[in-house]
Amino acid sequence: MNLSQKDINLAVIGLGYVGLPLALEFSKKRKVIGFDINKKRINDLKSGIDINLEFETKKLKNTKNLIFTNNVRDLYSLNCYIITVPTPIDEKKKPDLLPLLKATKMISKILKKNDIVIYESTVYPGCIEEKCVPILEKYSKLKFNLNFFCGYSPERINPGDKTHTISKIKKVTSGSNNDIADLVDNLYSEIISAGTYKAPNIKVAEAAKVIENVQRDINIALINELSILFNKLNIDTEEVLKAAGSKWNFFNFKPGLVGGHCIGVDPYYLTHKSESIGYHPKIILAGRKINDNMGPFVARNFIKTLRDKNIQLNKAKILIMGLTFKEDCADTRNSGVEKVVKELIKFDCSCDLFDPWADRKTVKKTYGKFPCAKLKNNTYDGIIIAVAHKKFKKIGFRTISKLCKENHVIYDLKFLFKKKQTSMRL
Repeated sequence: MNLSQKDINLAVIGLGYVGLPLALEFSKKRKVIGFDINKKRINDLKSGIDINLEFETKKLKNTKNLIFTNNVRDLYSLNCYIITVPTPIDEKKKPDLLPLLKATKMISKILKKNDIVIYESTVYPGCIEEKCVPILEKYSKLKFNLNFFCGYSPERINPGDKTHTISKIKKVTSGSNNDIADLVDNLYSEIISAGTYKAPNIKVAEAAKVIENVQRDINIALINELSILFNKLNIDTEEVLKAAGSKWNFFNFKPGLVGGHCIGVDPYYLTHKSESIGYHPKIILAGRKINDNMGPFVARNFIKTLRDKNIQLNKAKILIMGLTFKEDCADTRNSGVEKVVKELIKFDCSCDLFDPWADRKTVKKTYGKFPCAKLKNNTYDGIIIAVAHKKFKKIGFRTISKLCKENHVIYDLKFLFKKKQTSMRL
């Protein structure tokens, strides 16, 4: 291995929520090529437009060291490729590795002696060496750990979070041998002020990433199950959590709809690997089942309250406030809100959608209708506040309540407003 840190010529493959901030951060230290197969995404970024609303135009245009491209030829002269493409699940909740394997095949055809391929996409333990490396070898005609090398440094991007940005979150790194592990770790140390943690091998790093979100999923599932129980016991969940939280070692998790490209997906990657070796996990899948069913639970609970208030369901006009998978970001992927809307439609309710963050065209594609640009007073029989956007808090409860008819229900899933203000809470 002759490549040194100063000789690295870097490309980031995939410019979504993970790749774009990574490319921008590295461009503060060295020249970077940011590649994406989506031509519109590249043209938008060149024009200073980030449809994900993570970066402003000024930030994107003041990047002298960063070149955006969708032309593979622009990657030929490079020697280090960081792959940050999505790793979703399919309709059967099995890992969909197609984007990852396509990106790997693309790079394999331009791979040269001593090149390094680093992966950031979330996978199951063993995926890089079992699925990606054979593709790299097949099309490059090179030998792994002899002619080319791999690293794995799982992403820890938190969309919408302007405090815990990429440089301020400790980064796990790894390499396919000791020298590569050191090189990968040193490379990321250029941009990660919070420091790095060098894992002993790629499989450990893969496993560490996937269990981060499995742990959160299980903890949220516990709180969700408790909220269902407390709802039946007519006990306020938030008040219980506040009381329990007075103890120093009580973990602060809240109930809610669980979605997104991490927590709602990663557990299925680990269970897939687990089942492939003959072990059928119980707790992981139990947590997934609870969280997957929260959307229908919310909708049915809401419907019950509408009926209790003698609101006719087939004429009910409902407003859903918040469509993204979490607060203060534009990402609607795998949002738990979608299941709420689908369940309400089964009861013949008419649903309007509102989210100042979500992309209008994406919402139309998912729900078959555009979100409301403006809202009218005295219109809705019920409102579900599904996402804790700060913009909703700024709108204020008084303004939100004016959107409703005299007889109405306001369901606050995220404890955004005081208990006495809303009709019901999760």
